Amino acid sequence: MNAALKPFDFPLRVYIEDTDAGGIVYYVNYLKFMERGRTELVRSLGFDKPALPQDDIQLVVHSAQVNYRQPAKLDDSLNVLTHITKLSRASLVFQQEVLRAEELMCEASIKVACVNAKTLKPMALPLTLYSALARYINH
Repeated sequence: MNAALKPFDFPLRVYIEDTDAGGIVYYVNYLKFMERGRTELVRSLGFDKPALPQDDIQLVVHSAQVNYRQPAKLDDSLNVLTHITKLSRASLVFQQEVLRAEELMCEASIKVACVNAKTLKPMALPLTLYSALARYINH
């Protein structure tokens, strides 16, 4: 990872709506937590995600590889750590971890593609967004 920059850290709390009947985080909600982490990383760089469609651009999940390590529970305080492992002109790969204190709860590699909002065909990331995201590349 770029030694000058730590992974983007997004804190969150587990609410009842995030859990199953046993008070354990429902597996798909980890993906929602990670989506929030990616969205807030982009927002922290000065790009409001809702503004991208104005430029006929959408960032869409192409694929996800998820490993669940241990369950998070109701009222846990979690952190979603996000960095980029690959950045190309039309896609990027995020490496994300969901932690409770120092315990790894879930980790994922998420490939996101840039597409034209009208045609859904791949297109290049805007240069300003590409340059900003390059700061989070894990080498």
